[in-house]
Amino acid sequence: MIWLTYFASMSITLHHFVVDQQTIASTEKVRNLGVDFDSEMNMCANIAKTAQTCFYHLRRLHQIRRLLGRDVACTVVTALVLSRIDYCNAVLSGLPQSTIAPLQRVLNAAARVVCGLRPRDHVTDALIRLHWLPAAARIEFKLCLLVYQAINGLAPSHITDMLQLVSTFGPPSHAKKADTVKTFKKRLKTFLFCKHYGDI
Repeated sequence: MIWLTYFASMSITLHHFVVDQQTIASTEKVRNLGVDFDSEMNMCANIAKTAQTCFYHLRRLHQIRRLLGRDVACTVVTALVLSRIDYCNAVLSGLPQSTIAPLQRVLNAAARVVCGLRPRDHVTDALIRLHWLPAAARIEFKLCLLVYQAINGLAPSHITDMLQLVSTFGPPSHAKKADTVKTFKKRLKTFLFCKHYGDI
C-alpha cells in the first residue's frame, strides 16, 4: 500500500511491479483498516467519504428528530457520526484547515440536528453547549493521547518504537502530569476546549 502511494507521490509512473514473484498493479487509492489513502497522500478521498457517510446518517436522523429527546439524539449522533469523524483521525495530522473543513461541516450539521437549529443558525454556541471539540482539536486530542500512552508504557510497541522523547510535551502542562488516562483525557479536553473556543 505505502509503496503504491509513495511512488505516486514521487510522480513515478508504474502500471505494475513485482514483489516476491507477485505482480502488483498500481492504483490511485488503497484502503487500510477502513481508511482510504489516495495517491497524493492528502487524505481527501478518506475525508470526502467520511463526510458523505456522516451526512447520510444525519439526513435520516433529521427525519425522526422530533420523536427523539435531545439526549437520545446526541447519543445516536455520537454513535453514527462522531465515532466516524474520530476513527483513525491521527492520520489527518498536519493537513491544512481547508482539507479537514468537510469534517467541521459535519460537526456543525450534527450540532444543528441535536439542538434543533435551522440550517443558517449560528452553531458555535451549540457546539460549546454540547462540549464538542472542533475537528482540528479532535485530531490534536488523538495525537496527544497516543503520545501520553506511549510515554507511560500504555501504547503498543509499534507506536512506542516510533517515538523518541526529547522533552515533555508542551503547553498542556497540567494535563501531562495526570496519573491516569482518564484524568489526562479530561484535562486535555479542557485545555483544547479553551484553546479553540476561549475561556468560557
